[in-house]
Amino acid sequence: MTQSLTNASPVAAPTLATAAPAPISPASIPPHTAPPSRRSLAILAVILLGQFMAVLDASIVNVAIPAIRIDLHASGSNLQLIVSGYVIAYAVLLVTGARLGDRFGQRTLFVTGLAVFTMASLACGLAWNAPVLIAFRFLQGIGSAAMVPQVMTLIQRQFTGTTRARALSAYAAVISGGMVIGQIVGGLIVSSDIAGTSWRGVFLVNVPIGLALLAIAPRILPAPGVRGDRALDLAGLAVLTPAVLLLVVPLVLGHEQHWPAWTWIALACAALGFVGFALVERWVHRRGGEPLFADRVLQAPGLVLTAATLFLVMSTFSGWLFVMAIHLQGALGYSPLHAGLLFLPNGATFALASLNWQRIPARFHAVMIPAGLVLAAITMAIMGLLLHDGSPMGPLELAVFAIMGIGFGLSFSPLMARTTAKIPPALAADASGILVTNVQLGVVVGIATFGSVFLTLAGATALSSAHAVAITAIAEGTVVLAASVLAARAAR
Repeated sequence: MTQSLTNASPVAAPTLATAAPAPISPASIPPHTAPPSRRSLAILAVILLGQFMAVLDASIVNVAIPAIRIDLHASGSNLQLIVSGYVIAYAVLLVTGARLGDRFGQRTLFVTGLAVFTMASLACGLAWNAPVLIAFRFLQGIGSAAMVPQVMTLIQRQFTGTTRARALSAYAAVISGGMVIGQIVGGLIVSSDIAGTSWRGVFLVNVPIGLALLAIAPRILPAPGVRGDRALDLAGLAVLTPAVLLLVVPLVLGHEQHWPAWTWIALACAALGFVGFALVERWVHRRGGEPLFADRVLQAPGLVLTAATLFLVMSTFSGWLFVMAIHLQGALGYSPLHAGLLFLPNGATFALASLNWQRIPARFHAVMIPAGLVLAAITMAIMGLLLHDGSPMGPLELAVFAIMGIGFGLSFSPLMARTTAKIPPALAADASGILVTNVQLGVVVGIATFGSVFLTLAGATALSSAHAVAITAIAEGTVVLAASVLAARAAR
């Protein structure tokens, strides 16, 4: 079964998942706002390009996985860690990255994270074996975790009213476009084999862009006042990091190794680790510190329900993309570019719905969010049934795939936006960090869990792979329906 994985192209983070708050409702925007200055627009361009690089890197590597397997003799577990390592480091360190931005300044952290990300991209492109590439992918994730949280903070501080809404719309478009463009550009780079770089080009493409941004960003980005009083929760981070690793690593490696005893021991230790993390957070709070998940932030209206909903949504969405990538390139034999183009309708409708949901009258928003998830669940199940006999992706399947994107777009962005609108500005950075952390953890857990389910069920033939797609799709649709119940409560 490892062979079916290594002939495929896992999809990691659906890059929409890295988003912080989506465009806010026009009803909450002051009617008269001065247009942004040229400097503000330059700031927006710089930070959105940095965001685009981080989003792109989570998806562009997916289509290079088969070439990496051949060149580096990577195992199926190696491939999953190459995909997931970036997101694991990113997810665990996001909240800390946001807090460091407050403590040392957003410009400092953005530039530092960009430098680490660019250096790690070069190292990934020069990696000589799979373990080294995995290590540098983790380093890329650390750079993104320092850079990306500053983007939303800078938008909030540099724009107000309608101009902020436009900036957030551009932000959402960059995130949506990164998902689609990453799949296509990755296929083009690998297929073109520019200067014999093959898969290495998907990492090396970041280097000239990163160097250009490093030359511009220090001159363009503002130097806001730092908050030296912002404490770091090193104790919480020290407990959370191994707990996440103990959860993800056995999920990623368990299937290939036939679930040995250590995988179950690790999962049990992960559960204890998360309990320990909760206790440590309470201890930090009692001592007057600033826990990663502070009580005053968790008590914001709807935040916990929203975080749980986003976790379920992104675990199913990312797991579905992972399974589809394996099925399309493995069982159906599509090329990387062909498979990448088939994701275009889904990504495009997700982006369009995310950018335009506020056009729907506000009185319908509370119903729209769970309804969108119900639509996504139904279309996911329909996709599984359409593909269960090994059929190729035709016009009908593409249409259903596009409708699925509408369902997710009508739920993900408005749920995030409605929740963050209720959070005081002083808590915005930590709240956004908590939400995005849950999103990224959902991505990792979804890939590992639903990927393992699919690989366990799929055999060596296209028909057995198609049957596994159908069963996995129905299971994921059931989880999305559960998420719609949580979303209905959070929306109220």
